[in-house]
Amino acid sequence: MPLRSKLLLVVLDGLPWRNWKPFMGNLEGWVQSGEARKWLMRSVLPSTSACCYASIHTGVSPQVHGVTSNEFRHRVVQPDIFSEVARAGGRSGAVTHSYWSEFFQRHPFDPVRDIEYDEPEGPIHHGRFHTMSGYNHTNQMTPSDVDLFATLTRLTEVKSIDYGILHTCTVDSMGHRYGQDCVEMDNALYALDASLAGFLPRWRKAGYEVIVTADHGQTVRGHHGGHDDEMQDVALYYFGDGKGEGGDTPLDQLQLAPTILARLGVPVPPTMKAKPFLS
Repeated sequence: MPLRSKLLLVVLDGLPWRNWKPFMGNLEGWVQSGEARKWLMRSVLPSTSACCYASIHTGVSPQVHGVTSNEFRHRVVQPDIFSEVARAGGRSGAVTHSYWSEFFQRHPFDPVRDIEYDEPEGPIHHGRFHTMSGYNHTNQMTPSDVDLFATLTRLTEVKSIDYGILHTCTVDSMGHRYGQDCVEMDNALYALDASLAGFLPRWRKAGYEVIVTADHGQTVRGHHGGHDDEMQDVALYYFGDGKGEGGDTPLDQLQLAPTILARLGVPVPPTMKAKPFLS
């Protein structure tokens, strides 16, 4: 039985709240035109990538799912978006860093076995992953964002996925290398916004709701992980017909998983206790 709707989640790693409005002109333009809505969202703690990834998809805190750093990873046991979409008869796809495969499909990640797979039983039915192996300060090892967007688009058009996630580390890597306040970052954000703009209308025309957000923020010096607005606060843009109230209180990152399942028409498991922000 088909799901009620289709949805794509785009996670731009390490993009702090203060840099969305001045640099993401296409996203801001769609808000001004009424085609999108925007919220402030606050990440879990620690505001570290792996911790946030696991929380984004399970709706529980790192203290519950147990992924408390990038270095200590495992297959999470809590229900997540992939598992519940599969349980409801839907099909999912992931174009992400390999950590997502480790958390939600199998651990450890085998680059030969897991770099690309199509598995009818899921929970991730169509996986396309990158590892960034060899990443360091002088070599970012990040794939082209255009290639990632194109890969997700292919999954929507060839594999007919109901739910898809795309995750890119470009901004986070640039921030760790140069910091957030520099010409290099200005140009990277402009290029990312322009790349996304080339694909988002195509996704919408194909009937997908779209959420664009980040896992965490980053300081001017390129750090995150702690309890600080710069490290935790990100923007969230929503393209779709769901209804949701704005307000001065930031959204909780734990609301993301139950909101996505609710929009898809998939039952929300009891482990996801945060209230959906879209109806």
